Amino acid sequence: MQERLQKILSQAGIASRRESETIIAAGRVAVNGVVVTELGTKADPDSDTITVDGKPILVTEMRVYLLLYKPVGYMTTMKDPEGRPIVTDLLKGIKERVYPVGRLDYNTEGLLLLTNDGAFANMLMHPSHEVDKGYLVRVSGRVSAEQIRKLTEGVQLEDGMTAPAKVLPVSESENNSWISITIHEGRYRQVRRMCEAVGLNVVRLKRSRYDFLEIGDMKPGEFRHLSAEEVAKLRRKTVPSGTGRGPRKTGVVARRKTAPRR
Repeated sequence: MQERLQKILSQAGIASRRESETIIAAGRVAVNGVVVTELGTKADPDSDTITVDGKPILVTEMRVYLLLYKPVGYMTTMKDPEGRPIVTDLLKGIKERVYPVGRLDYNTEGLLLLTNDGAFANMLMHPSHEVDKGYLVRVSGRVSAEQIRKLTEGVQLEDGMTAPAKVLPVSESENNSWISITIHEGRYRQVRRMCEAVGLNVVRLKRSRYDFLEIGDMKPGEFRHLSAEEVAKLRRKTVPSGTGRGPRKTGVVARRKTAPRR
């Protein structure tokens, strides 16, 4: 069946759909030996030979679903023009080309999903599915009840009003306070900007939860494969009822791997 090239590249784990559009526009994709740059071009992965940088893509690649504790100081991009380390540098032993589901800032740590299942990633990131993401935030000084109220009800940012959030105090001292913030949006640096908008200075920011997945006792740089049950549970959130789709068969390993210390 013919599909748009960016969708095929995404399903093959080459890149996200948006990044695939850039790859196509750059003239790096060919169909049956002919370079294609039009974003609306369609092809049939079952009958056409599709190459990226001269290498054939394989749509039937084993699907991989990983949960990584991203440390501070890593970029959630596939490459960085400034030469800073990227999260995939931590995935020792993973042969498949995976990419992040959403992003975490360079100075933000915590849970990050990575996969080569483009359709699955795109569905999780779509705003209509409202996947909860929980953060632990350390701020300077004390947090007032009024600041918590404003964060809970939503704050005005330069790109619009944020949706209501769940905000709870965790601990407090003379110098710093911890609060938990749960949001379902995925705007750029959203939690930091929300805090700044109500006068809070963020000292440390950690994503501790992604939907039902929690950071638990994972350490920075550690990652693990999601279980088949976890993948199925996430997939049920992204597939409308009545479609008849079930979870894809995945390569699942229960063993946790640790990136080498740098």
